[in-house]
Amino acid sequence: MRDHAAIKLAFWKSALSLPAGERVGPAPPELVQYIALDNIANDYPERPRATSPDPGLLADLKSAIADLPAEIWALFPKRLAGLYFVDGLGGTGYTDYVFDARGKPVAAFVVLDAGVLAGQSANAWATWKENTPFKADTRYKLEARIEAANGDNRKNALQYILLHELGHVFSVGTDIHPPWNTEPRHIAPASKYPFFDLSWKIDRKANKYRSRFDAGFPQRARTVYYFGAKLDASEMAATYASLHGTNFPSLYAATVPGDDFAESFASYVHVVLMNRPWQITLSSDGAPVATFKSCWDEARCAAKKNQLEQLLKSARKG
Repeated sequence: MRDHAAIKLAFWKSALSLPAGERVGPAPPELVQYIALDNIANDYPERPRATSPDPGLLADLKSAIADLPAEIWALFPKRLAGLYFVDGLGGTGYTDYVFDARGKPVAAFVVLDAGVLAGQSANAWATWKENTPFKADTRYKLEARIEAANGDNRKNALQYILLHELGHVFSVGTDIHPPWNTEPRHIAPASKYPFFDLSWKIDRKANKYRSRFDAGFPQRARTVYYFGAKLDASEMAATYASLHGTNFPSLYAATVPGDDFAESFASYVHVVLMNRPWQITLSSDGAPVATFKSCWDEARCAAKKNQLEQLLKSARKG
């Protein structure tokens, strides 16, 4: 995998010569093979297959791009190798580095699962995703809302998914967080990662990233999205109450440093710049238990909000 064509800049030269909005289509065979190898390496059972998105799905993706704030989409032409579709990815989206001849990450590609996205509205997709860390139990219910009723469609589901993956692309070649292809124990002790340092620390002995909130957030270590729920549904309320004591904008953000930034980026653009809703509602035996909303107006996320504002400001100037 470390020497695979799909992660080399030379492979993506022709794609990067196109306008960013045209770098969309079925995943090339080399990319499908690379993702399959990654799934094998991580013991994921899914084996991706190349697919041509139906015209409606492709139109929705292009509409989702067109609806983004112009200043956000303008950040990506030089570092987005493209948006490519497969079936059987094992999740909703996937992003990985593209390296230049010196081995430096300079761009990234994004892969989306056409089958997962085929019939999902925004709120249905978000609800499905946010339930994946919890074992199924009909007594407990979690509902996610990322769109108002008149915007609850597939296009806006694609847009939120795209924003998360673009958050990964945005971090390429920066000091936002440690490279996701480097083990924690190999991160230089003197390294400074301003966004990462707000929430994380490195446990070199265990070769893990640990959050600065783990003492009061015991559920975090068992929070796994998509692949095998480890939290009981009865822990939903306690998990979100613990989350509220952190600076993570979502539960997914609390899983690993890379997803912390990608979720923060997506949530900030979605809620603050685009004025869209973000809300988690929990209930038990049909009765409401708790509601959790976006943190961007709360003191707990003020430092992250400030860093996002500064990062975007600097990127626009650059």
